[in-house]
Amino acid sequence: MAFLNDDEMTFQKYIYSWFTGLKSLATGLKVTIREFFRPKVTERYPENRATLVMFDRFRGELVMPHDENNQHACTACGICMMNCPNGTIHVISKTETTEDGKTKKVLDRYEYDLGQCTFCNLCVLSCPSHAILFSTNFENSVFTRSKLQKILNREGSSLRPKAPVKEMQSNDSPK
Repeated sequence: MAFLNDDEMTFQKYIYSWFTGLKSLATGLKVTIREFFRPKVTERYPENRATLVMFDRFRGELVMPHDENNQHACTACGICMMNCPNGTIHVISKTETTEDGKTKKVLDRYEYDLGQCTFCNLCVLSCPSHAILFSTNFENSVFTRSKLQKILNREGSSLRPKAPVKEMQSNDSPK
């Protein structure tokens, strides 16, 4: 192209870049149009709250289950508090004297700060009495951080009595 001057050469570059840009635009539109006609997989939250099912492994909020008699399984041992990596859990216990004169540690308050929790599940895994677990509740939006501090044991709750252990007879052996 030695016979073309500089003005004709820049015009050819302009036309070439214009068609290159048009080709790039068509490629992008092809992807967009293809995605437009594919079936949608998004959830219609919050309209579908009644039918929304969360996965069992989802960790939403730490809870302490109570039975119908307002009894829980927490023995106030504090292992969950020791295993919490950032101090989210505070187990406050008190000592009581039983009828036979023995002192026993009982749970006074179980404090949990949802705003600091990393949802690592170490507290649940380390609890020897399986007193706490993560629920699938995920709606934790509040306007103030103070509402994220929760007390998990209910007012007037008590320790669930242990089921009596059946004694093994001499001919029974563990399997």
